[in-house]
Order: sequence, then structure tokens, then C-alpha cells
Amino acid sequence: MIQTLAAAIFVLGLMAPPVHAQGATAVKGEVKKIDESAGKVTLKHGPIKSLGMDEGMTMVFRVKDPAMLKQVKVGDNVEFEAENAGGAYTVTKMQKAK
Repeated sequence: MIQTLAAAIFVLGLMAPPVHAQGATAVKGEVKKIDESAGKVTLKHGPIKSLGMDEGMTMVFRVKDPAMLKQVKVGDNVEFEAENAGGAYTVTKMQKAK
């Protein structure tokens, strides 16, 4: 019985997707608007597969840390990561593109 349970747990572990596949991937974008008072940034970006966005678009994101908004200005090319946090698309990391 214990051997069967151990084998089942092992097989389920093999079937689970790798953790990095679920994590955010950096996306390239361009800063179109910054709203520091609301903690939001408008980005023109490419596809974000991790959020189910198969095509690029321009959209408003909340930012996890408002200090990120002081690091960029309108027109900057950036690389960012975003997540769907409680129904709101939120930038979790953002830096100027190299």
C-alpha cells in the first residue's frame, strides 16, 4: 500500500508543470503614460502568454511598487513582468530595456 502511494506521488510529481513555466516572463514594452497618483502605467507591449494575451496591445497596468514609476519616463523602452492580481493586471518588475 505504501509503495503504491509513493509511486502515485512520484508519477504526479512528474506530471506537474515546472515552476518556471508558471512564473512571469519579461515582456518588452514602451511607456506611453505614467499616473503616479493612481499607481498606474500605460504600456504598449508585445504578447504576454502567461496572462493569456496572444497579441500585443496598449493597456493600463497597476504597479506593485509605485517607486518603479520614478525609474522610467514616457517614451522609455522597458522590460517588465506582470501578473493578474485579484483581477487587476499588475506590473511586478520593470526596468529600462538595454
